[in-house]
Amino acid sequence: MGIVTTSSQTAFRHRPETVYDFVTNPANWPKTYPGSAHIGGLPGELPLKVGDTWTETGPDGNRIFTWHLAIAMRPRLWVFNSVGRLGHDADGNGGMEGRITVQYHFTEPGEGVTLFTRTMTIETYKHAPLPDAFFRTVNPAHIDAYHAAVARELEALASTV
Repeated sequence: MGIVTTSSQTAFRHRPETVYDFVTNPANWPKTYPGSAHIGGLPGELPLKVGDTWTETGPDGNRIFTWHLAIAMRPRLWVFNSVGRLGHDADGNGGMEGRITVQYHFTEPGEGVTLFTRTMTIETYKHAPLPDAFFRTVNPAHIDAYHAAVARELEALASTV
């Protein structure tokens, strides 16, 4: 298998529960993640529970990822994955065979500081290599842009409270 892992971390001046609750709500992803355009099929109740599923559509509107929540340990760890045809079309065709696992990890390295670490691991079979365009999505610069957008949104939420 071919494996690509991207990880980034940012320190936030918000409680772990605040950061966790915001980033683990997929409805917030189109506001923050450059590779996310639309979220569908979310259960009606938050927080999501282990076993819940939802879909995410990429910016081109064609690639669909079906996510499954694997671990939810508020406010420390949240892990979700997509297995099978990654980035398939609306009929389930196309995409690439493999697995994506995303881990959100939250620690408190100091008083009033939450360190949020996001790690994405993509595994594909050697006969189904990742297309070049996919590497732009997993580029660490995208993850850093995501963290900056999370900071912006959390600050906006804090100013309304």
